[in-house]
Amino acid sequence: MVEVLVAIGIFLLIIGGITWMLIFGLRSNKIIWEQLSTQNEGRKVVQDFVNEIRTATASSIGAYAIASAEPQQVIFYSNIDSDAWRERVRYFLQNGTLKKGVLKPSGNPLSYNPANEQINELAHDVINGANPVFYYYDQSYTGSQNPLAPPVDVTKVRMIKFTLDLEEDPNASPMPFHVETMAEVRNLKSN
Repeated sequence: MVEVLVAIGIFLLIIGGITWMLIFGLRSNKIIWEQLSTQNEGRKVVQDFVNEIRTATASSIGAYAIASAEPQQVIFYSNIDSDAWRERVRYFLQNGTLKKGVLKPSGNPLSYNPANEQINELAHDVINGANPVFYYYDQSYTGSQNPLAPPVDVTKVRMIKFTLDLEEDPNASPMPFHVETMAEVRNLKSN
């Protein structure tokens, strides 16, 4: 009888260990997939932003290439869909979600009516908090200067730094995913 009890005890310990390993493995797998999804989302947003800001140019009605340069929002004009018109593109952070608004010019004479802006959510779980998403630099930037101080004079902006901190589940992730890039507005270069 004692041998049977010992065998059952050992069997229960083995089953308990296997169960714990399976539960731990499934939780870890979920965390890894969430982190990969967050990283993919962040990288795609950054790449799209770089492609669009590099080609920023005067609007279809003649407005300056950069309409607004704020810490949590940037508005510029770029032909993002390869048609005849330049769209007004707005990247902005709202309630922990990075969003992109695109506004096509319409009417006669042409105008950019804010009521027609199409807004898409690009990245969720942004934890930048009060830290800026966008930093702006002038033509004298060589890599070590401080960004332009707000309020930013848009006519001085030549380079934009885009930085996001993303974290899907702060209780599960070991650390937030940080993505950062810098892009020069090619049509505003003076050299």
